[in-house]
Amino acid sequence: MQSEKNENEKQKEKEKKRENTDEESQRIEEAQRILSTPIAPLEGLSRDMLPKRPQRKTEVRLHVLSLLVENKPGVLAKIAGLFAGRGYNIESLCVGETQDPNYSRMTIVTKGDERVVEQIEKQLRKIIEVIKVSNITDIPHVERELLLVKVSATKENRDEIMRLVEIFRGKIIDVTLKSLTIEITGDRDKTSAFLQLLKPFGIKELVRTGVAAIKRGD
Repeated sequence: MQSEKNENEKQKEKEKKRENTDEESQRIEEAQRILSTPIAPLEGLSRDMLPKRPQRKTEVRLHVLSLLVENKPGVLAKIAGLFAGRGYNIESLCVGETQDPNYSRMTIVTKGDERVVEQIEKQLRKIIEVIKVSNITDIPHVERELLLVKVSATKENRDEIMRLVEIFRGKIIDVTLKSLTIEITGDRDKTSAFLQLLKPFGIKELVRTGVAAIKRGD
């Protein structure tokens, strides 16, 4: 009698296990069916409306790099050689000693997209004498460029040239019977606009310092 009872209990336990196994199999099959079913697009939602991954900027433009370097012979040659060796162009370069005579501040204006400028920054940081590299193009900053230009001047156009100089808040620093030498200080837009207005008079000689830039704030 006891043996028959134990046999029945074992039989019930087997059936219960079989039921659990069947239920688990059904759940797995249902999950596989759901995963294999293609997701239908939401009504009225196009692919263009979905969030897009941010793309790397490919716009070619001017970038202003500010470098703090050791004030040693040959540093400028290394930096210029780096640009030349990799085919990068320097649009303008301005360098001078800082408040600490052991260091110099260098402002370089170069042209390229984000990828090119990132490569330039990485290569500059590999130079031992370069202490710090900052791309201040999109950071609030002040930039100035000094321009000395000698322009042809006659009795007929001299007054007109002088009015332009006054409008652009420049200075006439030298006068001869045939020319005027003018000093202009400002950002690149201002100096470039002034030069465009002087071209019809005939520019005889031009000297530009390149852009010197410094970040705003503390």
